[in-house]
Amino acid sequence: MHWLPFFTYAIITAATPGPNNIMSMSNGSRLGFRKALPFNLGIWVGFSLMTILCTAFCSGLSTLIPQIKLPMLIAGAAYMLYLAWEIFRDSGEIQEDHSREGFWSGVLLQFINPKLYLYAILSMEAYILPVYHGQPLPLLAFALLLAFIGFAFTLCWSAFGALCRQCFSRHARVVNTVMALLLVWCAISLFLG
Repeated sequence: MHWLPFFTYAIITAATPGPNNIMSMSNGSRLGFRKALPFNLGIWVGFSLMTILCTAFCSGLSTLIPQIKLPMLIAGAAYMLYLAWEIFRDSGEIQEDHSREGFWSGVLLQFINPKLYLYAILSMEAYILPVYHGQPLPLLAFALLLAFIGFAFTLCWSAFGALCRQCFSRHARVVNTVMALLLVWCAISLFLG
């Protein structure tokens, strides 16, 4: 296996803005790092489940992707636009708003996160399955490794949001607009390539 290209792809993909990272940063800035942990743990659990499912069904999915790709992209883009709207209209006042912070919100986000599907499927197809096809334990380990890499970066984004909490609070309109625009860009980019 070519480890350097695999880790390069996995780290760059996990570190770039996407629904998980943007929502983690938003929750970190609104709630602080510790109160954002349930959402991040939900991301990790949901991410792990989805990478395991993508790994288990990757061969079958490769034949189904042409039929399910567009509906998956539309659903994912619609949800990202909804999240963008919610972030944009947020007043920036630091308050207890449990609608986007809980464990189950983090888990459920993974089921409609197209970036996750692309991350898991491309990792498996390009780097892992050619070497470990038919070996359940290594495949499970790689699925969990991919989930852990993603989780580590959501924690980084959440910590960044928490560290910049006061700045974000003072400049809430600008910060929320930028985060909302990043989510809109994520939604649009789904259809560009």
